[in-house]
Amino acid sequence: MSPLRRTSKSTRTLARALTKDGHRVSDFVVRRLLRELGYSLQANAKITEGGQHPDRDAQFGYFNHQAQAHMDASNPVIIVDAKKKLLVGAYKNCGREWSPAGSR
Repeated sequence: MSPLRRTSKSTRTLARALTKDGHRVSDFVVRRLLRELGYSLQANAKITEGGQHPDRDAQFGYFNHQAQAHMDASNPVIIVDAKKKLLVGAYKNCGREWSPAGSR
């Protein structure tokens, strides 16, 4: 596979490398040439595999039952979503890179 088919190098980095090899070219020209060759900036695809946990509905049913029981007893109810929000795994966004259009 050619190193330009999939690279995380910016057009500026590519232009510097080409200039170093004796080809005077700007990052704008590199970008234009990549587009003319059918390349485009493409982001990582975020695909979630699998489904919901089978006990998810039962868990919320339990919470609702407990909340209703406390409200019936005139007790206050506070619900807190305590999940830690992190962008990890398939949800991490590593940016975009130049790839042939439609390859991702």
